[in-house]
Amino acid sequence: MTLSRRLVKHALFIASAISVAVSANARADELVVSAAASLTNAFKAVSEVFEQQRPGTKVLLNFGASDVLMQQIVKGAPADVFASADQKAMDKAAAEKVIVPATRKDFAANSLVLIVPTDSHFAPGSLNDLTSANVKRVAYGDPASVPVGRYTQGALQAAGVWDAVSAKAVLASNVRQSLDYVSRGEVDAGFVFSTDAAVMPDKVKVAMNVPTQTPITYPIAQVEGSRHAADAQAFMNFVLSPAGQAVLAKYGFKPAH
Repeated sequence: MTLSRRLVKHALFIASAISVAVSANARADELVVSAAASLTNAFKAVSEVFEQQRPGTKVLLNFGASDVLMQQIVKGAPADVFASADQKAMDKAAAEKVIVPATRKDFAANSLVLIVPTDSHFAPGSLNDLTSANVKRVAYGDPASVPVGRYTQGALQAAGVWDAVSAKAVLASNVRQSLDYVSRGEVDAGFVFSTDAAVMPDKVKVAMNVPTQTPITYPIAQVEGSRHAADAQAFMNFVLSPAGQAVLAKYGFKPAH
């Protein structure tokens, strides 16, 4: 096992333990929403507006890599709503029978970008440029557990450079960790969603838009056995409503359809 893989597995273990502990402390009257890390800023804003429109409802947000959140739910961590950054994580949740299938809906879309530090002179014309000897380290989420990593792997494989670039990989436990690596100049480049790049415009810049093999869409669903089914459905309805979509749009998300 490579050092990068060991580090990301350790980080995933810590993230899972911390998130489970936070969720376990949820009050009985709180609506627990487990959402992909890339939704952090947007869902904080969405929840604030939702709480204003639904007095008496308190939303507790739990962010992390989609697959980690799914595993938390499978293991019994309290959750009422699950929002993932790709269909595969939600498919896994459905296979584990921890979501209510009829409530599953796509609510947002995103795009994959390659970012570099703002002071970088690296200006790739294609993904093939990542194979240059001048590029030493490239950050992206672990494809085994992070949606942005799966999209990245697919894009690099399609470009025929997966083997060369993965040899330079600095694997991240979620997309925001990839963003942090690039913002601190610890890597030469990194793959994130366009909405993540927009969070740190003073520290990172988009070097190129990356085509993906499948559209990047975000599904949301009610968790099976939710203690707050009515509030969970209300939250999902708000996310899908014009008001909720307007909030998401402010953070760069596109409509799912």
